[in-house]
Amino acid sequence: MIQYLIVCPLTFLAGLVDSIAGGGGIISLPAYLLAGVPAHTALGTNKLGSSMGTVVSTVRYAKNGYLKGKAAMAACSAVAAIIGSSIGARLALMVPDNVIRNMMLVVLPIVAAYVLFDKRMGDSEKTGDISRQRMFVLSVLAALLVGGYDGFYGPGTGTFLLLVLTGVARMDVRSASAQTKVINLSSNTAALVTFIFSGNVLYPLGLAAGICCIGGHYIGSGLVVHDGHKIVRPVVLVVLIALFVKVLSGR
Repeated sequence: MIQYLIVCPLTFLAGLVDSIAGGGGIISLPAYLLAGVPAHTALGTNKLGSSMGTVVSTVRYAKNGYLKGKAAMAACSAVAAIIGSSIGARLALMVPDNVIRNMMLVVLPIVAAYVLFDKRMGDSEKTGDISRQRMFVLSVLAALLVGGYDGFYGPGTGTFLLLVLTGVARMDVRSASAQTKVINLSSNTAALVTFIFSGNVLYPLGLAAGICCIGGHYIGSGLVVHDGHKIVRPVVLVVLIALFVKVLSGR
């Protein structure tokens, strides 16, 4: 029962943050570890809950037309994410628990630094100034590489994707958020399958967390649909603060 009291409220918050700006794993994965779930099982169970939540925000973005004209790009990116995530998840199963726990000290400052240097988040005169072919290639490449990271570890995946798609692929923030959810859902699902076959998923806890995560994703994706950049940028900054606090407290 204590595990549920720790994990469920935090996964709701993680879903809210993740649907808006990515980075929900920064909250949800430590929640499982705090609740005493072994590292590899925490990774697998987290994938179950986050996959359930990501379905909701993905569908909501699609219904509002933010994948319009980019369906082929999303499909190819999804395939690339599945390939990368499957490889990453298999690698994760070979790594000792303590390495997974300590990875935050390395990964989170990298995410934080990238957020710090991208100040416009898709609200720029450079948005859309590259060819669709180049945007397509960059999206698929980002899906493969970041999908591999998502399968291996996860926290910060959505933030990485959102920043790459707005900053490098020059998408507007709503389109980038929709693409991010498609890629994230694909990589989460691929990693989840790997963890299921390895027996590293706690189904009752993961399903309960997934329901809470769905609530967070539904509310958060609605905020992005209505307020776009005004919502995304402040939430990314909040995630940035959380990243620094987590790193400092872990030292």
